[in-house]
Amino acid sequence: MKGRAMRTLRVLTVAAAIAVCTVILSACGATFDRTKTRVGSNLAPVAREAGQQLKVVATTGQIAEAVQRVGGNRVITHGLMGSGVDPHLYRASESDITRLESADAVFWNGLHLEAGMSGVLERMGELGVHSIRVTDDIDRDRLLAPPEFEGAYDPHVWFDLDLWTTVVKTIRNALIEMDPENTEVYRANAAAYIAQIEELDAYVKARALEVEEGARVLVTAHDAFNYFANRYGMEVHGLQGISTESEASTADVQELAKFISDRGIPAIFIESSVPDQGVQAVIEATAARGHTVTIGGEIFSDAMGAEGTEEGTYLGMIRHNIDTIVEALRRT
Repeated sequence: MKGRAMRTLRVLTVAAAIAVCTVILSACGATFDRTKTRVGSNLAPVAREAGQQLKVVATTGQIAEAVQRVGGNRVITHGLMGSGVDPHLYRASESDITRLESADAVFWNGLHLEAGMSGVLERMGELGVHSIRVTDDIDRDRLLAPPEFEGAYDPHVWFDLDLWTTVVKTIRNALIEMDPENTEVYRANAAAYIAQIEELDAYVKARALEVEEGARVLVTAHDAFNYFANRYGMEVHGLQGISTESEASTADVQELAKFISDRGIPAIFIESSVPDQGVQAVIEATAARGHTVTIGGEIFSDAMGAEGTEEGTYLGMIRHNIDTIVEALRRT
């Protein structure tokens, strides 16, 4: 009875923290300290019975896959945000709270991607749950800091596959710290996964070059692809900013329509986790200027595809994206 009471108290504590942090984030806006140290540094080994797997929660599908690929059969991973879910707008459910408070560790992006949960995730350590921001080991000089998102970095680092290998190493190191007995397993699994990412990185670079330099313009619903553009030599424009928390204005639509018309861009792209009304408005505004632009296809930005599909994996979504973009923009 005492154990059940303590468990209930912990759940209520997390629930209260979520309520308080949501109010604070709404009232104060997005102000984050870029110099804050990694939450998951010097992690203590997790006490558990021999042979028992680590219980891990990850926020996004991309992070959950990386944790599971590195952890293998030594880790049980639950991803909070599934296919089509926008992490910028996500709020924790009661079942999420239960999973968080009973986990050994939680892995999360940490660059304001999980805007509605950041305060809670920061405080998980107070409940005895290791909290690891997977982006903390990326060199700050390689992170993008757009002026319209003052005080925070662009969180969409998974679109630079070289940066994502750093994230995989951070996950590997955290698992080793929590479970040193399986160090060699985590090292081997991470090395194999990184090799696949590096191979895909070369494929994306080669495919991008199939599009004429002046035609490598990626127009999407929101600015999720800046790292992709930097890595693979593309110009990117989004109707909304880096976060989807705010709506695009009529002026935004008209400005983007003018850009598309002036440049003669043939295709724009919808995103699986962002409603396409804004993109449709841009298409109509562009048509009113005498230029026809089509939807080049659906690409995956903040969330991966449906579970069980190729696009439901990190490597699969990246391959799908570059293939879709190249086929729509390539001029034959």
